Amino acid sequence: MARRREEEDEDEDEALESVERVFEGRAVPGWREQVTLRALAVSALLGAMFSVIVMKLNLTTGIIPSLNVSAGLLGFFLLTSWTKLLDKAGVASVRPFTRQENTVVQTCVVACSGIAFSGGFGSYMFAMSERISEQSGETLDEHNIKNPGLGWMIGFLFIVSFLGLFSVVPLRKIMIIDYKLIYPSGTATAHLINSFHTPQGAKLAKRQVKTLGKFFAGSFTWGFFQWFYTAGEGCGFMAFPTMGLEAYRQKFFFDFSATYVGVGMICPYLVNASVLLGGVVSWGIMWPLIDQKKGDWYPANLKPSSLRGIVGYRVFVSIALILGDGLYNFLKVMTKTVSALVVQVRRMMSEPTLPISDMAFQTADDTFDDKRRTELFLKDQIPNTLALGAYAVIAVVSVATVPHIFHQLRWYHVAVSYVIAPVLAFCNAYGCGLTDWSLATTYGKLAIFTVGAWAGASEGGIIAGLAACGVMIGIVSTASDLTQDFKTGYMTLASPRSMFVSQVIGTAMGCVIAPSVFWLFYNAFRDIGMPGSEYPSPNALVYRNMAILGVQGLGSLPRHCPDLCIAFFVAAIAINLARDLAGPRAAAYIPLPMAMAIPFYLGPYFGIDMCIGSLVRLAWDRLDPARAKAFAPPVASGLICGDGIWTLPQSVLALAGVKPPICMKFLSRSANVEVDAFLRGKKH
Repeated sequence: MARRREEEDEDEDEALESVERVFEGRAVPGWREQVTLRALAVSALLGAMFSVIVMKLNLTTGIIPSLNVSAGLLGFFLLTSWTKLLDKAGVASVRPFTRQENTVVQTCVVACSGIAFSGGFGSYMFAMSERISEQSGETLDEHNIKNPGLGWMIGFLFIVSFLGLFSVVPLRKIMIIDYKLIYPSGTATAHLINSFHTPQGAKLAKRQVKTLGKFFAGSFTWGFFQWFYTAGEGCGFMAFPTMGLEAYRQKFFFDFSATYVGVGMICPYLVNASVLLGGVVSWGIMWPLIDQKKGDWYPANLKPSSLRGIVGYRVFVSIALILGDGLYNFLKVMTKTVSALVVQVRRMMSEPTLPISDMAFQTADDTFDDKRRTELFLKDQIPNTLALGAYAVIAVVSVATVPHIFHQLRWYHVAVSYVIAPVLAFCNAYGCGLTDWSLATTYGKLAIFTVGAWAGASEGGIIAGLAACGVMIGIVSTASDLTQDFKTGYMTLASPRSMFVSQVIGTAMGCVIAPSVFWLFYNAFRDIGMPGSEYPSPNALVYRNMAILGVQGLGSLPRHCPDLCIAFFVAAIAINLARDLAGPRAAAYIPLPMAMAIPFYLGPYFGIDMCIGSLVRLAWDRLDPARAKAFAPPVASGLICGDGIWTLPQSVLALAGVKPPICMKFLSRSANVEVDAFLRGKKH
């Protein structure tokens, strides 16, 4: 009797801990019922909206927060509203909205908006343009210039963005079931979607959506209000010298950006603090000191944008920090990946039976959730022959066509990239499962240096390196994204086939939507990519100069610039090493070199915005931690989405030639006296 009671207690405890017990009575729809027309329609709408947001972030600072929570939340809201409206209209054949369909929407949206980042519109692709080349101070060379064009950008993305999906499909069982990799972002997204589809979670989701809507409307209205005061260069709230005019000249000011206040609420405190610290070290200390060396370290009569002057120090020291941080994390993740693989292989070889059959993946230690999820995950499989065959076909087509888009890139450069890419895609997907850290941009930078040096400066090595970077990022990034989605689908009982199909459809959407959004920005804002403009695209100049370094070396840098670069490269490695050796508590107070590098060129003003967002989140966490945990992400998402979507009507107004009516500018007292005297003189 006592034993039976113990067993009943164990069953109750398991039911409380089990997610799938909650959904046990609900039938799991087939993969075709998960990828519905309504899900794809909502995905296209949200994918376009998120692409605008990612594009704006790309072209301002390049810091992109995770938008998975917003995608899952808005997908839940829109499809719930859709089904309710049809119910009220008397349409009885409406299919119930399931968590699997919610997962399809989230996957499709993130795949679509992910192309806005991996497509390189704020980095390698825009770096090829004449506008960015002029800022690098190069002699105009047609071999190393390729200006944006909607047709070739869409074609290039279609060629390179699908290979990563097919390269990782044969490894899905090993990654998710056999190795049981964590994929923190994919797991967190799955927990979120699962919670939405419980009665209590649905109520909370409705309140979260309502909160997001309020802050979306407020942020959009604030962006519209600010527009009225921006009728000239240096006008508007974004040029408000909140800390004084001298601080403003050194880029220390709050620019009233709802976007970066929202980003600050989502990003970890350490990221925001690191960005601000980087701004203080560079614009508060280093650049004023180097500016005093004008005429000694570099000529005094250079153009303000010349890389032979102070801008060269800003750009190349930033690059040194980025490369040092990237190299360290590359070696760290690769070491973890190799050691974990060795452990897994030894464990498999020591087992009495190899996991060949589907049932061999289940062990006595598996919980009810594990068994249920494994059963469904192994049900709808994607034939490996299809995946490998598709990879081979697309690779052959790509080897034949990419050199026609970039004549500087030879067919053998592309062929070698596609031989190496599956290995790097596996490493990135595996490392992402262990650490949640995608090294796609690091692999891209390696391609810049290797292919650029291989091609040579006289044969267009700069464009060849940047194009090879795009090929590598396109493959490696989508591979890790798909494995994250497989993990999310595994935990929500979404079919691997529906995950793959929705990822393919979302990627196809992104290959059209993302270049179109960039083309809208490029034509609406004529000064895009220029220093001091609303959209300076700092990463484009960084990537361009990486390509120049790859083919020309360090010889053309200003005096003492190579020494500073080496010092900061070593410092980035040392800081990362200190973080890993110090332990978790101490590491929370050691800055991140990658985050520090961003304001070295751009300035610390957006770091001030992000730190204000951090302070709001910190105060909220202290006063009401439960409410902050539930509602801070929707508030931040509303701020980001509203300000980001305002860019669309702003672009339309710019294309229509409608200009703001007012210029709000701030002058010193002496400058104001001169302006008043001038105006009085004109009246007389």
